[in-house]
Amino acid sequence: MLGSRWIRAAAAAAALFAVSIAPLALAQDAQPEADEAGKAVWQAAGAAMLHGPNTVQLRNQGQLALPAGYGFVPPKEGAAVMDMLGNQTDERFLGLIFPESEANWFVTMDYEPSGYIKDDDAKDWNADELLQSLKDGTDASNEHRREIGVSEIEVTRWVERPAYDAATHRLVWSAEARDKSGKEPDPVVNYNTYVLGREGYVSLNLITSASTVEADKPAAHELLAAVSFNEGKRYSDFNASTDKVAAYGLAALVGGIAAKKLGLLAAIGVFVAKFAKVLIVGAAAAGAAIVKFLKGRNASQA
Repeated sequence: MLGSRWIRAAAAAAALFAVSIAPLALAQDAQPEADEAGKAVWQAAGAAMLHGPNTVQLRNQGQLALPAGYGFVPPKEGAAVMDMLGNQTDERFLGLIFPESEANWFVTMDYEPSGYIKDDDAKDWNADELLQSLKDGTDASNEHRREIGVSEIEVTRWVERPAYDAATHRLVWSAEARDKSGKEPDPVVNYNTYVLGREGYVSLNLITSASTVEADKPAAHELLAAVSFNEGKRYSDFNASTDKVAAYGLAALVGGIAAKKLGLLAAIGVFVAKFAKVLIVGAAAAGAAIVKFLKGRNASQA
């Protein structure tokens, strides 16, 4: 019974994966292999998923107190999911978080060993200037997008104006990036959150759509609040005489650096932008299939 239930869930995931890669003109005879590969990836992710409430260790830096209602896919299995969807990961990748609900979003987690980031520039932020920086950086990236024949994107507005809490060393911001062709009625939105530590920062990027981001924001804030650094790795543990200081300030996480990463799973060089929305919806829906199955399995075992 459990086996057939999982097969149905994995088959649904594989079907979504097959639909998403169809525009990439894969050979017809290669699609069954792609279906099986996709099924295996989702099955491994489901088997490895940790369910809240739980504690997830973030290397030697800290932990995520995963709340009830969320599932965490570890780095190895999470990277395979990202790779299947055409998204590259590296040593900074910490894992994926999915909602155990009908919501269609997911979160990517990373740790950036940037060094200690000075946050004194936050008090002098000009949100309009930061938004223009994002627009300029995105416009610059469009040259490469044109070269490879994918749609250009443009930053249109703040979804969440940059806000930094100096007491908790947490940063939140989000900007909307639209397809310039106008074929994307419901743009992808990355809701970006960060928590600073002594040697770098943890970022949680909630990937959703413009139509649902307001409903999804509370989840992003709940997960951000659940991240903490270990003693000795906290922002307040900084030692100016021994510790590395980052080459950039806090504003770079909204401006220059963010412009390069804007639209994770939609930015050129990171994801096949032309098909990003199809794949994002597929990933979220398939993740929901996984957690639904696992919730059912846990109930049966209980």
